[in-house]
Amino acid sequence: MQASFFVQQLRYQFRAMESIAFGPAGAANFIRGALGWNLRRSAGESTYRRLFEPAQAGSGPSGLADWPRPFVLRASHLDGITVPGGETFQFDVHLFEVGEKSVEAVNSLGAAFALMPKAQIAGLEINSIQVDLAPAPGNLSRLRVEFITPTELKGGGELVEQPEFPVLFARVRDRVATLRDLYGGSPLIADFVGLGERSRNVVMESCDLQRVDRTRTSSRTGQTHGLGGFTGRAIYSGNLGEFWPWLEAAQWTGVGRQTVWGKGQIAVGKV
Repeated sequence: MQASFFVQQLRYQFRAMESIAFGPAGAANFIRGALGWNLRRSAGESTYRRLFEPAQAGSGPSGLADWPRPFVLRASHLDGITVPGGETFQFDVHLFEVGEKSVEAVNSLGAAFALMPKAQIAGLEINSIQVDLAPAPGNLSRLRVEFITPTELKGGGELVEQPEFPVLFARVRDRVATLRDLYGGSPLIADFVGLGERSRNVVMESCDLQRVDRTRTSSRTGQTHGLGGFTGRAIYSGNLGEFWPWLEAAQWTGVGRQTVWGKGQIAVGKV
């Protein structure tokens, strides 16, 4: 299998020029709104569409008309808090583009974040991440998945109430493979069908979830969108070695619906 997944972790630090309140819809929603508005002003319509509204009808993987965005925001630690003026705060952007487009994206994001209201950039740390998707060595029979931010998964075209492993893995596999195909330089070579079939042998031992209800209202259209989902944890058992690295990659990409708003953030651990 020819399989690695690439991520640029961009950690931005800001100094609040006056008090900033991150509302109940979540800090990532607040940041994304400001970023989109400023990106249009600083980088122009074409760059905005490439990063915020990527679409290539009929020519993406499986004929995707609306492509996933090439980044996600990681700011859940700021949810519901107020940063006083003069204090610093930080959040991450995970960028999935590689090569020249990655450099262009970093520059464009930096110019847009420089226009953030009520805050000034105080620093930027960039880490290049490569996740090897080859099966983990040794015998891995149990693992834990933490659903840190509200997560929504679809199985059979419907939202599911619990993250049974075949559904969770299918959404992880499809998202990681699609992002690599669109932005990572070349498609992944993997036994996608076989992975899906073998995932059905993994059992969810326990599941402790809570429902989170959130909404956002678009300043552009006035429409209200749901940002809810479940949080909590699940423990899985089975022959998990070949699935572990995909879940590691999903820690960077998120999984499920509306990941660009910070939803679907997970953490995995061995039990």
